[in-house]
Amino acid sequence: MPSPAAEHAPEKTPTDGVAARARGLTKAYGQGETTVLALDAVDVDIARGRFTAVMGPSGSGKSTLMHCLAGLDTVSAGRVWLGDTEITGLRDRELTRLRRDRIGFMFQSFNLIPTLTALENITLPMDIAGRKPDPAWLDQVVDTLGLRDRLGHRPAQLSGGQQQRVACARALLSRPELVFADEPTGNLDSRAGLEVLDFLREAVDELGQTVVMVTHDPGAAAHSDLVLFLADGRIVDEMPRPTAAAVLERMRLFTGRSPRTAEAGADVRRVPETAGED
Repeated sequence: MPSPAAEHAPEKTPTDGVAARARGLTKAYGQGETTVLALDAVDVDIARGRFTAVMGPSGSGKSTLMHCLAGLDTVSAGRVWLGDTEITGLRDRELTRLRRDRIGFMFQSFNLIPTLTALENITLPMDIAGRKPDPAWLDQVVDTLGLRDRLGHRPAQLSGGQQQRVACARALLSRPELVFADEPTGNLDSRAGLEVLDFLREAVDELGQTVVMVTHDPGAAAHSDLVLFLADGRIVDEMPRPTAAAVLERMRLFTGRSPRTAEAGADVRRVPETAGED
């Protein structure tokens, strides 16, 4: 059974270009005998115009990898580029400007401003940058994510799923070079999560967006073009054109559990692999 990625983008190849890359990326916490190596000399290329998922056991370094690629965390060694711009060594102000203008973020915790309305949260990064959103694109994002009747509400007046949709809209509004999504469906029910994943898939296929998603959910990973598997701070495997079943089986190798036990332990939510399933 083909995955959503296989159905939507069968012809894309890594020769489309590189949106972000790292060489010898190392991140260590602590010193001496207490040093914890979160990333161990990682080399990775993130293909432009593709949907890449990052998976691994708890503590494997997947969120740290995303944070270092996005310039949210410093590196202990190695180099990181966004496009042709090396971000390792940039000053804080330069990094802030780069993240604001060229990167979109989605986090499980939403990171919304409680005193702003949903619409104000969506447009906030562009407002700070002094840029006007494209009205037609804003309407498309809002309507696709089902937020039209919630734009005047503040975060406390929204459900968790609605807050994540606001965060998704905010990340995509400026059409950034790269969107980083950290467990974007973690606080959503299956239907709302599928809508967000479908919209991310559409952003890649129809708009040439580049998405990197950290997830524990094989069903979510099945929407990607490529899954990178991390273990002990290293990329140990990858899977193009993933399916939920294949990803779950591959994860079993890292956890040492049966697929059924691994699924229960990881709180996996199955996402339908074919249109019309629910």
